[in-house]
Amino acid sequence: MSSLLSFFGLGKRSSVSVPAKEKPAAPRKSEEPKEKTDSKPSRALSLDIIVIGAGIGGLSVAYLLGKAGHEVTVLENAAQLSEVGAGIQLSPNVTRLLNRWGLKEKLEEISVIPQELTLRRYENGEVVGWKRWGDMIEKDHGAPYYHIHRADLHKLLVETCEQYATIRLNSRVTDIDTSKPSVTLASGEVISADLVIGADGLHSKARDIVVGKKDNPQATGDAAYRSTIPAEKMQDDPDLQWLFKEPGVNVWMGPGRHVVGYFIRNKKLYNVVMLVPARDLDENVKDADVQVMRDDFKNFEPRLRKILDLVPSTMVWALKDRQPLDTWIHPEGRVCLLGDACHPMLPYRAQGAAMAIEDAAVLGNLLSRITSHDELESLLKGYQTLRHPRATATQTASRLNQHIFHLPDGPKQEARDSSMKEAMEVERRELNGEDISNNAGSSNLWADKERNKVAFDYDADEEVEKWWKQNNSVRA
Repeated sequence: MSSLLSFFGLGKRSSVSVPAKEKPAAPRKSEEPKEKTDSKPSRALSLDIIVIGAGIGGLSVAYLLGKAGHEVTVLENAAQLSEVGAGIQLSPNVTRLLNRWGLKEKLEEISVIPQELTLRRYENGEVVGWKRWGDMIEKDHGAPYYHIHRADLHKLLVETCEQYATIRLNSRVTDIDTSKPSVTLASGEVISADLVIGADGLHSKARDIVVGKKDNPQATGDAAYRSTIPAEKMQDDPDLQWLFKEPGVNVWMGPGRHVVGYFIRNKKLYNVVMLVPARDLDENVKDADVQVMRDDFKNFEPRLRKILDLVPSTMVWALKDRQPLDTWIHPEGRVCLLGDACHPMLPYRAQGAAMAIEDAAVLGNLLSRITSHDELESLLKGYQTLRHPRATATQTASRLNQHIFHLPDGPKQEARDSSMKEAMEVERRELNGEDISNNAGSSNLWADKERNKVAFDYDADEEVEKWWKQNNSVRA
């Protein structure tokens, strides 16, 4: 049976607002953090680059490109810089990048390191799956695992990006000329560049241009509620004290729906994500009736219902998806896609933000090496070669987890639970010092060591370095 761990990075528009700043002079080289430069050439070319979208992926790539010396303009449709949502999970494959960018100290101030993962039966809270996290994650994969408020991460990336790029608000892109290239704004202004990067999310205008037709997202049949609860409201309830002893991820799996809960913002907030069958497949984001949300989980265990009783308000949106693209680059070689614009992720693997930041790291690293306009097309192809297989595989696996977590009671659910319990026993034996198997094929994805290596040991910068050494003829 396919593995299945679902973790969420959904976002709605939120309340953290950060004013945009113009790009100052780049810091002196001696002030910049040291980075690996194995075989990296001296770059002698500065490109004019437009990034459409000031989300997590857009800000990340704008920071890296600006830091490399390119002239970067980020065009954002919104009137103010704010990112919404609640909690997201940052796994080692992305925290190693953020820490490399000098953000480790700030991340640790605003995040929570989960100590364990627990998978539960919906009706009684029975533990059917368990995995030790905490310092074991960093020991096994070389970087930590963080739970963080999406708005906090976005604010941090804005502060990091605005030192190296110009961020323009109220700048809705209505058209892209792929030959120049240039973009046309709703105001009528036309802005030219050497490269346009579409990081404009699920409803991407740039994607339509690259594909050559309108490419609408498709409903998945699921909807997500999302909310946060002040931790102080939970502390006085004896039935909820256990949540504070070993802060981690708890997943309640039930027929057609499930709930994920974990602490964020240095344990000041408890993040809750609730997945249910969608009532309106076309709805994007709207305020939801809290009592209707609670009724959706009336058959779940009493402790979870107590948590949901503390939810002050919530929003709901239908989850939408797109099929993987064959290419992320327009044929004329001057427009490319990044993040959700090319590979939107359902929340069942908690890899949406991670994949966007990995994209940014690869593209930023490659373009930091450019010395001639003639190299641009080859470097973009290198970006796609490095990123397309991994992002597409992650996108597809997220869909599989949607099915696994929502199995109805019966033989398939029993087989899933049995597989998870076997992996849990192996995990406990290993912690006691036994030399055991790698739990390959477990229904608990996080128990499978080989899968974890593929997901968490990935280093975007190292992948670029290997590609560069193999394809250095791009500069010939």
